[in-house]
Amino acid sequence: MATTVIGFPRLGEFRELKFSTEAYFRGEISETALLEAAKQLRRKHWNLLKTAGITELPSNDFSHYDTVLDTAFLLNVVPKAVHELDLTDLERYFALARGYQGEKGDVRALPMKKWFNTNYHYIVPKFEKDTQVRLASNKIFDEFAEAQALGFHTRPTLVGPFTFLQLADYEEGTSPADFLESIIAAYQTVFEKLADLGAESLQLEEPILVKDLSAQEKALFLNIYERLLADKKGLAILVQTYFGDVRDVYTDLINLPIDALGLDFIEGKKTLELVSTGFPSDKILYAGIVNGKNIWRNNYEQSLAILEKIPAKTVVLTTSCSLLHVPFSTENEEFEATILQHFAFAVEKLAELRDLDTIVTKGAPDILAKNKALFELERVEKNTDLARRIAGLTEADSTRLPAFAEREVIQAKQLNLPALPTTTIGSFPQTAEVRATRLAFRKGEISAQDYDNFLAQQIDDWIGWQEEVGFDVLVHGEFERNDMVEYFGQNLSGYLFSKNGWVQSYGMRGVKPPIIWSDIYRLQPITVKWSSYAQSQTEKPVKGMLTGPVTILNWSFPREDLSIKESTLQIALAIKEEVLDLEAAGIKIIQIDEAALREKLPLRKSDWYEDYLDWAIPAFRLVHSTVAPDTQIHTHMCYSEFTDIIPAIDSMDADVISFEASRSNLVILDELKAQNFQTQVGPGVYDIHSPRVPANGEIDRTIETILAKVPSHKVWINPDCGLKTRGIKETRESLVRLVEAAKTARRGLQ
Repeated sequence: MATTVIGFPRLGEFRELKFSTEAYFRGEISETALLEAAKQLRRKHWNLLKTAGITELPSNDFSHYDTVLDTAFLLNVVPKAVHELDLTDLERYFALARGYQGEKGDVRALPMKKWFNTNYHYIVPKFEKDTQVRLASNKIFDEFAEAQALGFHTRPTLVGPFTFLQLADYEEGTSPADFLESIIAAYQTVFEKLADLGAESLQLEEPILVKDLSAQEKALFLNIYERLLADKKGLAILVQTYFGDVRDVYTDLINLPIDALGLDFIEGKKTLELVSTGFPSDKILYAGIVNGKNIWRNNYEQSLAILEKIPAKTVVLTTSCSLLHVPFSTENEEFEATILQHFAFAVEKLAELRDLDTIVTKGAPDILAKNKALFELERVEKNTDLARRIAGLTEADSTRLPAFAEREVIQAKQLNLPALPTTTIGSFPQTAEVRATRLAFRKGEISAQDYDNFLAQQIDDWIGWQEEVGFDVLVHGEFERNDMVEYFGQNLSGYLFSKNGWVQSYGMRGVKPPIIWSDIYRLQPITVKWSSYAQSQTEKPVKGMLTGPVTILNWSFPREDLSIKESTLQIALAIKEEVLDLEAAGIKIIQIDEAALREKLPLRKSDWYEDYLDWAIPAFRLVHSTVAPDTQIHTHMCYSEFTDIIPAIDSMDADVISFEASRSNLVILDELKAQNFQTQVGPGVYDIHSPRVPANGEIDRTIETILAKVPSHKVWINPDCGLKTRGIKETRESLVRLVEAAKTARRGLQ
């Protein structure tokens, strides 16, 4: 059997691409040097895949920022304002991703959203009325030729036209239909140029097919592909899906003149059922049988049982999705062998594909027996007391009294804040000095007292600065925290932490998800010390900052021997203890971030409540259900689409919700108004994921837009997200403009 992967991690084994790209941004290396570093990384990865026995290698899965952005650049779907900048192609590309502010102009970055149900983020393309779709980049062709010159014959991959059109934004007065002809023509030109270069196949990624499709959307998909496939230029076309099943279009897919179809057998609840109804003998099935999103070893017996039921004549073994969602290799970890044997990162998943191939084609009873013995081990002991607590939870445990309307009056009197209160989301810049000092403490190079003194000084400086600027609700800056999930996991039982388990989140930003190994409970107070210290330094309220249970779960690698519902409830009970300790310490505003609330929301609406929201929302409410009425509970959500789950968000029963809004052009505001949203809201007024400082008057106009749609007594003024990754200068300049704009708007209310 052939083996392949949909895509491979592109940051590099030790985040080489991140560091070279950031050096380029700082002006320390040239564009040529950055491109050469990327070229060397691609060569290393192709060689690694081939050496591991993978028989079909992908190309163009590499990206300097995001593959959807790459596709927009390829198709010339670039806003006019960016086109007009006198920049190189690479500079223009990064301007789309990060914005540009300099001597050649000032443009904002394109919107950024979550990539389906993952913590990866994609750049949202924007079609304007005068967009001229045509081939405008050679990246896909250059990388195929580059691989070929190195002796690697690859299968190029590209975001499919239907998914691209569905994910894009459109200027008012335009729609996908306006660009259909030119999109099809552009993809056919891609076919022709790849064929001329000697390519034999092309992978078109269409993950949007696993979502609910309307009759109109289905008709659009079929229209595109029936015309696109009329002349494939001799290429074998693989339509690759992932993150679910294709129940809405399976019959149509297998009847299209495609040559291969890639299906997800891990997250696709109905994939095996669909395939069992029949699969054409003249098509190849790419079976996503190795989990591309989690780090646990593959259970070979379970995978073989699925493969035995697949009626396809020709099967290629592959991953359920791209491996960019898992770390690079367990070889760089220091876990004990008894623990490490249970994990498979990207490199190890290549070996799993090879093992499954060997078992199917040659038998290999020794490989199968070793894997079976691994899964027969009793890995962890269950905490029966914790299980009983969870089993005994009732609806009353997740119900806060009195109701929101009454609490709102009590809190207004208690806090006595001005209209349009200003605050930030939590973190301030983690400078090289902060990171170096934390590392020195971890290595034992400085004492605990010296470290505490350093943290206290950082907090003092930023508390003083916030008071000077005029913020109404302050934060301590979170300088003691390496990560909003890992920091909490280090104070909870049941967690393991990798040394180099980095996973790409957005752009060159990597996160290192901790691993839930066993049952979770709180070991000790986590945040009380520094929140209390910060509050002691000021008369203004300081928010206690926590990460919510759903986000802690969603930004971890979860167990596969326990439901994510039960794991989340375990975390909720632990965070509930922390909330009550903060309240007892005199912290009257407590923010419980649920940045990743939507991340594991099923992609099909029919599964939303029973499979997720019916327990995720109560898990959040459980955390704060017993605080006093005058304790104000905030939460925060970022870079996702929330308009279709507004009722569920309102039912979280927080007192204030802040969320990303500026980079999505405040589109959520209309839905808040339509749904009669009760919770106070803090729509982000500027984009923190860009180094760009908002222009004079920009935040003022944003606030005007907010106040036109949300009553002023319900509005808070804050950035989109935390400021941990930003520089001090740009942060302070941006926040000064935020406070000034809020004060101006406040005067206008009088």
